[in-house]
Amino acid sequence: MDNNKSKGIWKWILPWIAILMMFSALMMFTRGNSAQNITYNEFMDYLSTKEMTEMTITPDDDVAKVTGIYVEKVTDSRGNAQEKKTKFYVVIPNTDLEVDSLVKLLSDKNVKFSIVDNSNDGVLLRMLMSVLPYVLLFGGMYFIFTKMNSMGGGNNKAFEFGNSRARLEKNQKTRFSDVAGADEEKEELKELVDFLKNPKRFASMGARIPKGVLLVGPPGTGKTLLARSVAGEANVPFYSISGSEFVEMFVGVGAGRVRDMFKKAKQTAPCIIFIDEIDAVGRQRGSGIGGGHDEREQTLNQLLVEMDGFEGKEGIIILAATNRADVLDPALLRPGRFDRQIMVSTPDKKARAEILRVHARNKRFASDVNFDYIASRTPGFSGAELENVLNEAALLAVRLNRTLITMEDIDEAIDRVIGGPAKKSRKYTEKERKLVAYHEAGHAIMGLALEDANRVQKVTIIPRGQAGGYNLMTPKEETYFQTKNQIMASIAGLMGGRVAEEIFFGDITSGAQNDIEQATRLARKMVTEWGMSDLGPIKYDSGENAVFLGRDYTSTSNQHSGQIAFEIDQQVRHIIDTCHQDATRIIQENQEKLILIANALLEYETLANEQIESLYATGVMPKVSGKTMSEEELAEIQPESTPEATKELEPLDEVDDLLDEMK
Repeated sequence: MDNNKSKGIWKWILPWIAILMMFSALMMFTRGNSAQNITYNEFMDYLSTKEMTEMTITPDDDVAKVTGIYVEKVTDSRGNAQEKKTKFYVVIPNTDLEVDSLVKLLSDKNVKFSIVDNSNDGVLLRMLMSVLPYVLLFGGMYFIFTKMNSMGGGNNKAFEFGNSRARLEKNQKTRFSDVAGADEEKEELKELVDFLKNPKRFASMGARIPKGVLLVGPPGTGKTLLARSVAGEANVPFYSISGSEFVEMFVGVGAGRVRDMFKKAKQTAPCIIFIDEIDAVGRQRGSGIGGGHDEREQTLNQLLVEMDGFEGKEGIIILAATNRADVLDPALLRPGRFDRQIMVSTPDKKARAEILRVHARNKRFASDVNFDYIASRTPGFSGAELENVLNEAALLAVRLNRTLITMEDIDEAIDRVIGGPAKKSRKYTEKERKLVAYHEAGHAIMGLALEDANRVQKVTIIPRGQAGGYNLMTPKEETYFQTKNQIMASIAGLMGGRVAEEIFFGDITSGAQNDIEQATRLARKMVTEWGMSDLGPIKYDSGENAVFLGRDYTSTSNQHSGQIAFEIDQQVRHIIDTCHQDATRIIQENQEKLILIANALLEYETLANEQIESLYATGVMPKVSGKTMSEEELAEIQPESTPEATKELEPLDEVDDLLDEMK
């Protein structure tokens, strides 16, 4: 036992030792009491020489206990005579002769006395006083050993190791009304609610309700919330557990927990079992390169057996959620187990507005807050991210001591969710600020000039996270498919920042790293997955980013010849070069407008959609920070009034010629 454990044990032993010592001392004190213990001869002498009062005779088996008070004359330090009362205690033989003689003697001396029969009195107290020390001793020892077992990792819970870890929740409060933007998903799940409420209706038709329903979708789309809403609508017990809670170090524990979970579920049927992240235990069996896992595979085997071992009429429905249905074992997805798969995707614009209204129930907003507008600003956001946006907005409103959440708070919250909090303390040099402003203005010009490009919503040069600034662009219309022209326009828009650096500074920076990464990814998808190149409609890559060891690593479907790999690289390069040339042409044609937007960014740091479009179309900014610009302020950002700035930017020779032609 190490030093820390020894200290811990003594920490629990010492208080009990102290309690026992105090109890022993108390017993000795009570037994000894304050009465003077005198001998039988002294007692007989005191009867004749001293005045006796309040005597009590208590006969016992062999002896009789006599207590009383005797009075004697004493003289104090001043010579005054006083009476001193002393309580005494004596034991005499318990014989008829002795007791009768004592009683006769006391009667002759007119001493008041009483005889107490304690043959039955005090028996319980004596027994308690004799047993109590042992009870305390053994109780303390049991407590100490229990603590030692828990501190040393004892086996006091060894027999509960294989019990189910599923948490039972009754009276679930979540309803379908709490789940917004998932109308089709709720329609699929309403059958389960009807079955749990009225199973005879389905049995009379010969219909078999699905034993299991698998919810598949990205994180934060509301899979767990949908499962809870089914239990709430049907008003049945809800067992929830994570797939990782089945898997332990010891083989067979997970299988035992599966058996125990289904046993408990059958006792409370009808009910719902929800397994979150089922891919942690339901992954494909087989060794492969990743190696086998006996505990996980035995747990999966037991889950398969249990799902085959109950009928739909028992009223047990299994709901499971996963982000990667592609790695699940095929036996788990066959009919009779998880009969139905429901795709829970990210919400569209209408659904996002509904989700925002649900999460806004307990918050107070200003009158100008428009959830439809917020939904248009947040394409691709999941339900969890939308909830986080409103929560961040509420926190910002509290931080600024506001009574209502404003659009300004929500706008800042969206930026926080996308790129993190603004780093206003980060100091840029003047050249860096200009570089960032022209870089972001280049993106904005591409979004405004290209018909198939996304719409510019906001441009800022305030750094967030690792970005020196960013350009928020959203689709003009949300569609399920993208055309080749739209994708080419997106790549050209990503090239806008790099091209602006090349044209206005004659140099390039590392600030376009993320733009280049996204552009390359789109171009490679066009060639290898979407068939949008001269290589034709041929799929060269699987399109799955996450590789599943044991299946994908050794697969030959994604392998192609070196010549094809070379041609893929050539096509990707051709797409990037074409978009780069288009971006260069557009920025050269709109150079003055780009300078106007860049100077406005340098002045105000953040521009909204209406301000950018006004600058691009009319050269006039209608409002900045809630006020209309004066002629003097407008003149400050006009390119004609900033020859010094134009000189410092050192444009290329081709741009000088273009400026001369425009003038």
